[in-house]
Amino acid sequence: MNQIRDINLWESGKRKIDWVEANMPLLRQIKKDFEATKPFAGLKVALSVHLEAKTAYLCKVMAAGGAEMYITGSNPLSTQDDVAAALAHEGLNVFAWYNATEAEYNSHIAEVIKIAPNIIIDDGGDLVNLIHNDYPELLPQVIGGCEETTTGIIRLVAMNRDNKLKFPMVLVNNADCKHLFDNRYGTGQSVWDGINRTTNLIVAGKNVVVAGYGWCGKGVAMRAAGQGASVIITEIDPIKAMEAVMDGFKVMPMNSAAKLGDIFITVTGCRDVITEADFYNMKDNAICCNAGHFDCEVDVAGLKKIAVESKLARENIMGYKLQNGNWIYIIAEGRLVNLAAGDGHPAEIMDMSFAIQALSALHLVKNKGKLDGVIIDVPREVDLDVARRQLVNWGLEIDRLTAEQEKYLNN
Repeated sequence: MNQIRDINLWESGKRKIDWVEANMPLLRQIKKDFEATKPFAGLKVALSVHLEAKTAYLCKVMAAGGAEMYITGSNPLSTQDDVAAALAHEGLNVFAWYNATEAEYNSHIAEVIKIAPNIIIDDGGDLVNLIHNDYPELLPQVIGGCEETTTGIIRLVAMNRDNKLKFPMVLVNNADCKHLFDNRYGTGQSVWDGINRTTNLIVAGKNVVVAGYGWCGKGVAMRAAGQGASVIITEIDPIKAMEAVMDGFKVMPMNSAAKLGDIFITVTGCRDVITEADFYNMKDNAICCNAGHFDCEVDVAGLKKIAVESKLARENIMGYKLQNGNWIYIIAEGRLVNLAAGDGHPAEIMDMSFAIQALSALHLVKNKGKLDGVIIDVPREVDLDVARRQLVNWGLEIDRLTAEQEKYLNN
């Protein structure tokens, strides 16, 4: 039933999964709890998340809780074929391979939905949108789902506004133990891991343009500054722009930043952030990449149209020559650079994010039919539970309120 590239790659994938398991203590603890209680017994879980080792371990944790797992990726270039093979070798159902065509990617998403899932774990909203649009007859069987990303939440809010969302979705990205750490520290490190590994160029002394100053953009900008770059922020939100200024960064529109930047990173969740006009404004040898979920932030298709020449400059870097003689370089086809050109977030960061995912799925099952509305925040007790467990893992203690202090604060 699996649709993977090569099952014989499983040993390499298993080594990767074993490595992250050793560095994900929260999920190890939750796995033990799930093994004892089997909260997902008899339930089918459809999962579409970047299919690499940390995601694979989340899948194993859910399977330990009795879930029948159906797994695909959430980006054609982020699936690691050896990890997919390792999951298939262990008996999980996997539909994904690296560098899938658009038709193959859509087919894999459809295979995961056609099994009639009870729980959906989504990253960007592809599963939720597909089941609503193409398989509405399967909607009554869905208890609910969890959404991992800012982009996916934007799509969910739009669906809910139009009264189209038909089952509860937990907004995992909004949990403090997710966005404060995953989006800021995880994205900040993994984006630069991907850029540095792929380009083998120095960052110090360069002008780095970061488009978007949400939590992900904050992390990317912080790491750029830490490597010695001069950081420029582009924004549409005046409050975030003020925050960037007070954090010590320059702020300007993209049409001005385009003339100054050496490296451009989009982190907005929107489309057409860097366009044809911006490419013409850029320096020779400018490098562009994207850290948002979809590959529409940098207009690569538009760049291809105006290019008079193209070349593979380095593995995973395409160069495009403009009529003015300047070369513009695109990393990983404008897809998610930290996964399409790297291994994604560090294991310890995804341990927190996927702990929130697993416990949010548990919350859905425990409260089946009792939740108000379809846009659900992660329960505060889940957030605090993950934080407390993490502090214990770090060997740290914090103060607790006395009864008198609680009374004082609550009066």
